[in-house]
Amino acid sequence: MSTDTAAEYDPPRKFRAPDDEWNGFEAATKAQHPTGRSPRAQVIREFIRWYMRRPGAKLPVRPPAGPWSTPAAG
Repeated sequence: MSTDTAAEYDPPRKFRAPDDEWNGFEAATKAQHPTGRSPRAQVIREFIRWYMRRPGAKLPVRPPAGPWSTPAAG
């Protein structure tokens, strides 16, 4: 991994989510931000800042409903 790329990303964190939710979340974030990598981590960080009531933090904007909006059959 190059130094430039390593500086661009935070250290990996463990986060557990069911596959259908994690994969659907990726699709939803790509729909909201269609260029480049999926910004899942960015959206999670925005939500965390908002949840903790950090100054200037805003709730992330959600994409319109899509295939990810319907729960997987269980």
